[in-house]
Amino acid sequence: MPADKVPDTPVEVLVDLLTKAKEIAAASGNAPEELTSHLQKALDIASGLDEYLEKMSTQESEHLTELYKKTVSHDWDQVHKQGKTKFRLPKECITGHVEGQTLKMLIHISQAKRVLEIGMFTGYGALSMAEALPDGGCLIACELEPYLKEFAQPIFDKSPHGKKIIVKTGSAMDTLKELAAAGDQFDMIFVDADKNNYINYYKFILDNNLLKLRGVMCVDNSLFKAKVYLKDTTDNNGLALREFNQFVCADPRVEQVIIPVRDGISVIRRASVDAERMTAQCEITDDEVFRGIQGRPILDRMRLDGEVAYVTGAGQGIGRAFAHALGEAGAKVAVVDLDQVKAEAVTKELFLKGITAISVTADISKSDDVQRMIDTIVSKWGAIHIACNNAGINMNSASEDTSLEEWDQTFNVNLRGTFMCCQAAGRVMLKQGYGKIINTASMASLIVPHPQKQLSYNTSKAGVVKLTQTLGTEWIDRGVRVNCISPGIVDTPLIHSESLRPLVQRWLSDIPAGRLAQVTDLQAAVVYLASDASDYMTGHNLVIEGGQSLW
Repeated sequence: MPADKVPDTPVEVLVDLLTKAKEIAAASGNAPEELTSHLQKALDIASGLDEYLEKMSTQESEHLTELYKKTVSHDWDQVHKQGKTKFRLPKECITGHVEGQTLKMLIHISQAKRVLEIGMFTGYGALSMAEALPDGGCLIACELEPYLKEFAQPIFDKSPHGKKIIVKTGSAMDTLKELAAAGDQFDMIFVDADKNNYINYYKFILDNNLLKLRGVMCVDNSLFKAKVYLKDTTDNNGLALREFNQFVCADPRVEQVIIPVRDGISVIRRASVDAERMTAQCEITDDEVFRGIQGRPILDRMRLDGEVAYVTGAGQGIGRAFAHALGEAGAKVAVVDLDQVKAEAVTKELFLKGITAISVTADISKSDDVQRMIDTIVSKWGAIHIACNNAGINMNSASEDTSLEEWDQTFNVNLRGTFMCCQAAGRVMLKQGYGKIINTASMASLIVPHPQKQLSYNTSKAGVVKLTQTLGTEWIDRGVRVNCISPGIVDTPLIHSESLRPLVQRWLSDIPAGRLAQVTDLQAAVVYLASDASDYMTGHNLVIEGGQSLW
């Protein structure tokens, strides 16, 4: 720590005290060598911590670096003397690299989209968090001093993430009241403002539900120079933060932990509902709607953590999108495709996203391949919870010209292959007493798409729906649900070929949505059908076609 720097965190205070103790011991001339050695060791540990954290934390962006340098080199005393700020603002107020990366990580972990910051200073923390927000995310920063908005805005404008930041100047409490009146809510709230008002901000936020269900509140300076826990504290800010910490710790609505980063960050979340306590306060119906099934909120019920899934035809198109969706929801995924290279490519994609996956090469029109696929997955992961039978082919010909070869080839993959996969996976699932089978049918199971002629495809997909309905009713009482998804016309590179361009215009005129389906339009459906949330659905044909089958 530089000699002219005022200790600002518990570690810096500790370094300062150890340095002085070492100097006193050296000046006395008779301090035991063992005492001097221990003092030096303690000083080395304390003084090296912050520097090590800086080195081991992900480096800040160029725009954060520029904002930091601009802040620490600014003459804040002169700014205050000129009347540009109401208060003298020490440069030490800046959030800084390690704390900025901590906030950024919390945004990532909580998957926040809307953030509220109370107390911005020069915007280092705001920009750190904005960098972690997704496109379309928003951070509202409350700042008392208009000068600070002017100071930060040029760098916000340079950053590709600055457009996510909205700065509201004036009283933070007034802004909170406006947000509450508008029914606004936030995934994460960061408080770093006037210490005496922390408790008022906290109460208002919780009392007015500004923090979303499962949201996180972060509060800075909660270890304030160690003065919050030293018995002889007389510092007003230290006493205010001590009261705040004690209030939060005793509040049954929340759980909290203080992370000793720099001057301390409190991380606070709503606790699970205490039904007995709530019943004493107001009339509630304590049931699964209130608590969630097995205490799990609806989004948790759509998680697939620990589940084993496979997707056939997963090397491209709809199957690839299904594999990604199931993996993102938490499942292990076997990527099955006739083309080994394509299956391995998708498996690599999943691995890069942190999803456990394997590739399996199989021709589902062959019974031996189907059984080998099932055996491979069970041997690897011990179970199959989700069977996504998506592989299919389509060949066009006028009905009078449709050959038996075309008919048989289409049915062997689309219907016979789907049946063999259902049966082989179903045997595993029936033995387990649980499973979800999801077949890919088509809008062609409901209507006759035109002007293309595809008799064998249309008929085979109608058969997939009836197969699904039959198995769905027969197996549900044994724990296995069988459903199917019927997509409309899906936008693929093939559709944009020169030969199909006239057909695309005709199809678009038949679709109320005014566009073709994207594979991403189908992903939520496969996750829903694979999850516990769809346990009461079986034998259902879920049609996703932009309304085309209604005209």
